[in-house]
Amino acid sequence: MTRLAAGPRPPRLVATDLDGTLVRSDLSIGARTVEVVERLEKAGALFVMVTGRPPRWMRPVAEETGHRGLAVCANGAILYDLHTERVVRAHVLERDAAMHVVEALRRDIPGIAFAVEKGPLDGVPGGFAREDVYVPRWDNGEVAVEAVADMVAGGAVKLLARSEEMGSDELLAVARACLGDAAEMTHSSDGGLLEISAAGISKASGLAAVAEEAGIPADEVIAFGDMPNDLPMLSWAGHSVGMANAHAEVLALVDEVTASNDDEGVAQVLERWF
Repeated sequence: MTRLAAGPRPPRLVATDLDGTLVRSDLSIGARTVEVVERLEKAGALFVMVTGRPPRWMRPVAEETGHRGLAVCANGAILYDLHTERVVRAHVLERDAAMHVVEALRRDIPGIAFAVEKGPLDGVPGGFAREDVYVPRWDNGEVAVEAVADMVAGGAVKLLARSEEMGSDELLAVARACLGDAAEMTHSSDGGLLEISAAGISKASGLAAVAEEAGIPADEVIAFGDMPNDLPMLSWAGHSVGMANAHAEVLALVDEVTASNDDEGVAQVLERWF
């Protein structure tokens, strides 16, 4: 494990992924982590959670961390204020772009199935919808079962594509070869699940917009992550940290590796300054 000495100045913005990074395997956040987040905010640093989760999955994390900071949700598509639990802005994958993705992937990947995160947008509550052949791996609450064209009619903050025959790395490689830069594609799990956003929308774009509005350059940002959907953010930040439990691509990219999410590796790094 590489450990870099603390620099003379603390980071002005701390950005972290949630699942597999800040959040432990039992879905809790450790007391050590909560305490250092409180200290960094008191010191004047900006704390930003950058996650694939939709806003409707943010309340438990917000409650554990004292409703602190902002969240870039749905892999960059939504900026969410954790203090007020309100959407600040959102970027959608429009209907025509979504249907182009669906049709291209159906052509090249037999048996692929689709689901959608719908929002929230313009005061309309968000929700999850899926095709009848899409098998979800976790409880999404109330779920609409619809045809793809109906699911994406109003645009989607995230289109999900699942293959029962491929792992996520293979699925992502095939999808990128098929679609090029028509949409932003990534994954955050090993279960044959692809996460698709509008072209140009990623964790990096969402985080960069927050930093620009706060007047904070990339070289004063530290970012933590563990999976391929974190790679754009980790590449953009001035200092990148991967978790000991991270995907191989993350470990190959980051400036340093900290302890695992279960050992509160984020807190261990931040305690150098806060």
